[in-house]
Amino acid sequence: MGKTREVQIPGTTGGDPETIEMTNLEWSLQYVMLKIQEMIFNGRKTDKCGVIVFGSEETKNLIHAEHGGYDNVNEYIPIAQPNAGTLAKLAALEPSTVYGEPIDALIVGIETQDRFLGNKKTWTRKIVLLTDGESPMEVEDWEATVQKMNALNVSLTVVGVDFDDELLPFHEENKSEIKRANETFYHQLTSKLDHGVVGNCDFALQEISRPDVRTVKSTLMPTILRLGDTQTRDEEAIELVVKTSKCTALARPKGWKRFGRRKLTPEEEAAKMDVDDDDIIFAQLRMRSEYFLETDENKEKGADGDGTDDEEERERARDDAAKDVVKIEKEELVRGYKYGASFAPAPEGGFPKLQTRKGMDICGFFSIKNFRRELSMGEVYYVWADPANPMSQVALSSIVQAMYEKGVMAIARWVSRDGMDPKMGVLYPSVFDEIDCFLWVQMPFAEDVRNFPFPSLETLINKKGEIVTEHPYLPTKEQMEAMENFVDAMDLSDAGEKDEGGDRQPWFDTRLSYNPAIHRTKQAQFHAAVVRDLNRHPVPPPHPELLKYFEPPRRVLKRAREAIEECKKAFNVREVPKKVVRARKEEHVHARDEDEDMLLLDQKQPGPSQSQRLTQSMSFAQTEQHSPGRSKTEKKKAAQDSDSGSETEPEDDEDLLLNAAPKRERAPPLPTPARSMSPERDPAVDRMRAPGRIVGASFPLEDFQKNISRGDVVTKAVEDLAFVIKDVISKPFSSRRFDEMLACMHELRKVALQEDEIDAWNTFIRELHDTCMEQKPGNKAFWDKVRGVGRPLSLISDSEAAEQGGKSDISEAEAQEFSQA
Repeated sequence: MGKTREVQIPGTTGGDPETIEMTNLEWSLQYVMLKIQEMIFNGRKTDKCGVIVFGSEETKNLIHAEHGGYDNVNEYIPIAQPNAGTLAKLAALEPSTVYGEPIDALIVGIETQDRFLGNKKTWTRKIVLLTDGESPMEVEDWEATVQKMNALNVSLTVVGVDFDDELLPFHEENKSEIKRANETFYHQLTSKLDHGVVGNCDFALQEISRPDVRTVKSTLMPTILRLGDTQTRDEEAIELVVKTSKCTALARPKGWKRFGRRKLTPEEEAAKMDVDDDDIIFAQLRMRSEYFLETDENKEKGADGDGTDDEEERERARDDAAKDVVKIEKEELVRGYKYGASFAPAPEGGFPKLQTRKGMDICGFFSIKNFRRELSMGEVYYVWADPANPMSQVALSSIVQAMYEKGVMAIARWVSRDGMDPKMGVLYPSVFDEIDCFLWVQMPFAEDVRNFPFPSLETLINKKGEIVTEHPYLPTKEQMEAMENFVDAMDLSDAGEKDEGGDRQPWFDTRLSYNPAIHRTKQAQFHAAVVRDLNRHPVPPPHPELLKYFEPPRRVLKRAREAIEECKKAFNVREVPKKVVRARKEEHVHARDEDEDMLLLDQKQPGPSQSQRLTQSMSFAQTEQHSPGRSKTEKKKAAQDSDSGSETEPEDDEDLLLNAAPKRERAPPLPTPARSMSPERDPAVDRMRAPGRIVGASFPLEDFQKNISRGDVVTKAVEDLAFVIKDVISKPFSSRRFDEMLACMHELRKVALQEDEIDAWNTFIRELHDTCMEQKPGNKAFWDKVRGVGRPLSLISDSEAAEQGGKSDISEAEAQEFSQA
């Protein structure tokens, strides 16, 4: 096994594959280590293995110790549950210079396995023989070994290095006569076994990375199925003993352990310097919780600040402040739950739990056609009758048959143990050939389901209440036919391979579709466990079966070409060219193109919004109050100037729908998810909400306050209002909305402070400063307004946050300094 070979590995930088040299032993041991790593990965205590090497310099096995013979066969690793040490010992193996008998090693393995298991008949016995077949071997009296293996029901897998394989196909050139004879013998040996196979090591390494679904045998758990009130009206109720087991199990990727660079002791550092070792020592990180209380003196220090501009001194001050804390034991704390900006303490012993009793109670029945499949949650369970109770089996089968014939399902309440929280679900009658049972799946409670009503996309109604049949937003008959042809052409039900009868099979099979997050992670973890240097041996590419459904089938793409071109023509699909960035001089901006911010389907942008006109009117009123010396004529003229920018509603509402595109007039708002977030007083007013936003640019303050009043979208509302403010002030002609944006900022800061969104405000105000002062075209005039307000619109400091029960990493001095920036 010391013969070297060239092995192709992936490029270290993602480039072309590279070729390295390694011995046959190193290469083939990867298969053994991957199989053992799979046992470690599964973590089952019943997965045990041992390793016996033949051709070893040392002889150590139980048959040699008792009867002699069986030389150069060594029980290298005794049978036990494998761990990381097992892989380390395997990696330490090196090729030897002596020969060993494979049949001797096989006999030692059978005897060692049989003595370890004893009378455990239910255990699965497997032996894997790994060899290059180059050593001469005695093939006499092997029939007795075959009889012994068949009697013990032992399966044998012979994995040969460069063995001929018809599946690859692979045939080694210049093969020695000894290896050719040995291969023939191994095929003869396995053919006589009840469970035997010979394979190629290269093919075995490929197949071991193939994704597979691990089938787990679920344990039957006893419970009670009740129909009716068994406590108060037991004469009208039914109570059956049933068993539950998993029908499906949720698979998740294995978790990662965290490691950090370990600090060395002085003795370890001295020893490391003596041997001139540059290796970095890592240690696994473990979570530990400690509790500290900040002193009042430390709070005052943090609030006052030192006013220094030196970052190092500020960091030193924070470290000193961190020392002025008092450690609190966990027993001195009281558990509390956050409620808004405050905490609600829980009573001793926690809140009282609902008194429940173990069992599954049927609450009612409903038609199967009314079952909403999209609401099912979690895993599916079988509900079987008790195998040891024939009466229970007959009773359960009668209920299942009756529900199956009536086409109904049952609503069931399941409590796994006394005092546990109940789960609501449905029971589906399942009739098999030889047994009847229920399938149970959890369903949400009513308050866990949120209904978002959306207006119809097919029915448009104008202001007069009439249904519109022709509109740019409604598809034509030609477009409908083009899309139907496209969908039909992309049908995957006949895009697979042909069966024996010549009929096309479906292309997609859920049983052969694997989760890349699980299997690729597993492959990476296995690979890192068996190679010594990941830089020299990068992770190999994914198995082709994992990528099987990543790309659509070529046959379907070819068939859909004409339908795609038909859709392009019917819907007038064309590529939108990238906009060229136009040069802008300081303090100057180019006029915007007419369609620069064009909304979906040629909807024209509205003029000055109601809130803008309201802001202008308020500004006019304030000016009027502060200028008592103005004449009535001047006031009248100013009022006329203020109202001159307002729009006049068109007289004919019908034209808004039918003639919107040619005349470029404002069309009524269409049904969109953003618009459905909050009902509007006037459906003809466009809220100008960006996709995915709940705060629009037309009435940002009103939208923000409505969403805050809901209470469950505070974070989203804060994020969206911050986005709108930055978006509005970065556009041309934003000066008319300065006062409105300042009012929005006051409200945003107040809500952020009260609802513990302090980090969101501090991030927003910094980004706003950069938008106005650093970026182009910027808006220095607006930032001057913000600077003029001063501290009320600056960063939220730690002292302000502490008053509301929140936290901030900004000192009062930093906040004061920022307000003058």
